[in-house]
Amino acid sequence: MAIPSAVLAAGWIPFVVVIVLTFLFSVAYVRYYMSKYDSEVSSTIAAILALTVTLLTSALVPVDIFLVSYMKTSDGGFKEWANNSATRTSLEESVLYGYFTLYAIITFCLFLLLPFMYFFYEEKDENSTCKSRCCSSLKYMIVFVIIVAALLLIGAFVPTRVVPNANQTEWKNIELLFKDLASNGGEDSLSFVISCLSLLGMLALVTYTAYGMSALPIGLIKGHKGAKEEMLVVQSKREENESRRQALKEKYSRRKRLSGRNEQQFSDIDENNHLMERQERLLQKKERSCLQKCLLVLRPFEMLFGFLFLLIALLIFISLLLTNIDKAMHSLGYKLGYALPRRHLPNPIDIVLVLCQQVFPLDYILMVGVIAYFIFCSMSGIRNIGVWFLWIRMYKIRPRHTRPQGLLMLCMIMMFIVLAINIVVYELTPQYSSFGSQVYIANYTDPTSNTTSHKTEPCSTEVKDSCVITRMALLLTRFFYKMWFFGAAYYWLTWVFLGIYLFGFVVAVVKRKRSAIDGEVDEDDFDESDEDLIRA
Repeated sequence: MAIPSAVLAAGWIPFVVVIVLTFLFSVAYVRYYMSKYDSEVSSTIAAILALTVTLLTSALVPVDIFLVSYMKTSDGGFKEWANNSATRTSLEESVLYGYFTLYAIITFCLFLLLPFMYFFYEEKDENSTCKSRCCSSLKYMIVFVIIVAALLLIGAFVPTRVVPNANQTEWKNIELLFKDLASNGGEDSLSFVISCLSLLGMLALVTYTAYGMSALPIGLIKGHKGAKEEMLVVQSKREENESRRQALKEKYSRRKRLSGRNEQQFSDIDENNHLMERQERLLQKKERSCLQKCLLVLRPFEMLFGFLFLLIALLIFISLLLTNIDKAMHSLGYKLGYALPRRHLPNPIDIVLVLCQQVFPLDYILMVGVIAYFIFCSMSGIRNIGVWFLWIRMYKIRPRHTRPQGLLMLCMIMMFIVLAINIVVYELTPQYSSFGSQVYIANYTDPTSNTTSHKTEPCSTEVKDSCVITRMALLLTRFFYKMWFFGAAYYWLTWVFLGIYLFGFVVAVVKRKRSAIDGEVDEDDFDESDEDLIRA
């Protein structure tokens, strides 16, 4: 029986809507942060496309969960159109090809497109031509090509754990994971590359998202400093600076020539004065702005959203904590990547999503909301921390002042983080992200009366033929079995994520309120920004 058009429409039409919204969001986000004075069309387009593909990778997860859940009825049986295994397989393969396509595009962006555009912009100068810039970029890009080729070869030929014999006890734990999807070198090769990238993404998730989950809600609750109050502070600092300059001038007035140290002192004071003048002009403009006066009326709603986001962060923290404890107690062990056949401890987010699936599309909206929350927290963390290489700060992410290289690096980090988010979502909602609301009919035999009773139970990996696992969960758990190191690393990095969140929460609470002109002025701004401020 063919797949009903209503099923395809319910599963894929929301995804098409998400594609459009994601593209519009990517355009708005990149244009909001791109520099007004130092930008290039090629870098901007590359950043928009990369960010769109990145976000779509997570948007496919709710579609995957919906389709497998919609195959079964509430009493545990397959719907009429899903009784045929060939029909189910065709639907599952369409989702699987979607994952492979998006993952392949992400690999292309990370190793080819973004590095090429990064070095293409780096080679820009007055005497350069498009041809010379392309040649120089291709030279640098060879390194990335070698890296991805090496990873693909390692993934294809490195010895992996073989599937156990069907007669062995271990087979019962993983039968459902292997019976529908044959293993091949191409899949293992791509899975290895994505797993390596996801591992880097987990490090970025621990660094940026964990702090962003604290900084975003606390920042909304605290709000910004008052423009008028902050302007008085800036004016007071300017007066102190002028007094210091005058004192130094009187002290060295008799000298015909100043030493290098003295000249540096005067230079530092002048730079500080210049910076504070720009801050004062912006604060005056902010104070007179009608928009800012209107935003004061919306301040209670900002606090309300702050408390709401804080509640979501606490629910995510509790759910991840309970899942990790559950895995420590009931998982199949590190040799199976800490796979959890069924949930034993109550998980608030997992339970709510499973229950909400009874009312379409409530669970779809909530799941998209959870993923979007992770993404916004990641973006907030990157903006607060900036782009670093070890102890060196490479780029600051600031509205209308981010250089093209910074935008490309932002998109690259977000690609890593989104790959990790897919894994964290699986950790956060083990039951929902694996089987949705699927149930099966379990048979129980009473030993005393020798009678058999029937009861519906939530699906798990221990059940064969009666449940359909999502393609995301299937790919993850199968690869975790073959290369247990990745599953174990993700599990322990989740503990680190929880610890960094608590540390970030303390930092966000202690940290002072944000400036009224937060991110709008900095000591390393371009000279053109001064002219723009003077005209304003």
